[in-house]
Amino acid sequence: MALTPDDVARLAGLARIELTDEETARLAPQLDGILDAVASVSRVAGDDVPPTSHAVPLVNVFRADEVRPSMPTAEALAMAPRAEQNRFRVPRILDEEAM
Repeated sequence: MALTPDDVARLAGLARIELTDEETARLAPQLDGILDAVASVSRVAGDDVPPTSHAVPLVNVFRADEVRPSMPTAEALAMAPRAEQNRFRVPRILDEEAM
């Protein structure tokens, strides 16, 4: 099933990305090609191939989680454009409907 410009416009709306009609028309076949490529990999990967996120194993090295001295709250908030109740105050970026 090929992606249509309407499908791309819907996805863009969900991602809160504004696209022109020309951009949605141009992106539809490109995204369709990406989905076809992912589908072909899914067909090749059989039950004997374990799902992986990388070609080689990766291991994260974590340090111990320990309390250490840090910048005092008042000093950090002194550099903020706005602060409220000992927290950084940031503008809302999502509409009410998204919550």
